[in-house]
Amino acid sequence: MIVALVYLILSGTYLLVIPGALYFYLKQRWYVASSIERVFMYFLVFFFFPGLLLLSPFLNFRPQRREVEV
Repeated sequence: MIVALVYLILSGTYLLVIPGALYFYLKQRWYVASSIERVFMYFLVFFFFPGLLLLSPFLNFRPQRREVEV
């Protein structure tokens, strides 16, 4: 029973918790990241791709519409 609980916790962390935190990290740092940080971001997206794919229908991080003042 303990092994099943450990597997459930680890899979929930891999599929939900870390990709959710990664989404918010990418949102904050995407346009200001250095080249080394960007390589690290690409690695994290590759590593946690199943969780990002699972969360993608529920999160929408499109750029905000800018107001043009005349």
